[in-house]
Amino acid sequence: MSLIPSLFGNNRVLDPFSTISDLWSPLGSNEVSTFANAQVDWKETPEAHVFKADLPGLKKEEVKVEVEEGRVLQISGERSVEKEDKNEKWQRVERGRGKFLRRFWLPQDAKVDEVKASMENGVLTVTIPKVPEPKPQVKSVEITG
Repeated sequence: MSLIPSLFGNNRVLDPFSTISDLWSPLGSNEVSTFANAQVDWKETPEAHVFKADLPGLKKEEVKVEVEEGRVLQISGERSVEKEDKNEKWQRVERGRGKFLRRFWLPQDAKVDEVKASMENGVLTVTIPKVPEPKPQVKSVEITG
């Protein structure tokens, strides 16, 4: 199975770090979009899982962050094609456009009811706090005799 998107039709590619597939081509379209392959970093800290996605040129209103089925983080959005004026002609189009959808299985320690998202300078940051690990309880036992 190739990790490179196909140039022929809608292609589903499995993320080697997840059991949920990501869509690399625009949803409902046969046109391949370089923007559809939104780059996402996932960092785990002692307190939280932190996702960062590079989404240059998008406004927060053009991006959706959802938790599906209780354990699946879904990040989606779309960069629309710029409208062409009748007096203008595109010479080159290299910036990615189209829809994107990324999904990640969340571990059991994720507090999915406390997800927070922010967007600054084209970078989406999603923070999901972790359930603290239970500390072992130590009970003193009285010694008699």
